[in-house]
Amino acid sequence: MRLRAERRAVSDGPMSIVVRRIQPEDILALKTIRLAALADRPDAFGSTLEREEAFTPEIWASRAFQSSLGDHAVTHLAWLDNDAVGIVGGLRNGAVVELMSMWTSPGLRRRGLGRRLVEATVEWAADAEAERVELWVMRGNDAAQRLYESLGFVVTVGHQSVPSDPCKDEIRMTRRLTMPPIS
Repeated sequence: MRLRAERRAVSDGPMSIVVRRIQPEDILALKTIRLAALADRPDAFGSTLEREEAFTPEIWASRAFQSSLGDHAVTHLAWLDNDAVGIVGGLRNGAVVELMSMWTSPGLRRRGLGRRLVEATVEWAADAEAERVELWVMRGNDAAQRLYESLGFVVTVGHQSVPSDPCKDEIRMTRRLTMPPIS
């Protein structure tokens, strides 16, 4: 397994946004951005603001540490100056990495930040020798679906109810990273 340096500075006019893998010391940034995401889009996640507000400092520290190394789980944060402004996670299960918990600060949407977060996680998955990356996107979230399609994801036949609202559903998308061997 080879893991590249995961620090990317991207200039956006007068702003410089850096996307990098979370570090163990990023506990407060992780807590702050995760709670902001849950407050902004409570319908988009499999957890609730109330549940995660009750997490102990040890739980946040464990999350940051576990996602900071290896090829089982990853969290990428996007930084503007000293503030985390975007987050995405990846969890490996065998040959598949599940991309999850994607969120960007509302004031920075439609500037390529989501694209950079997804690309960082796809790159991590490829370095970890995963065969594909999969995700769920809420039906009707056309902007997110277009973003994922522009990055090579395709809609599958899979669908499921949204955990926070069984009246809504999500569609499954996948992106192959490796080609199957030719027999």
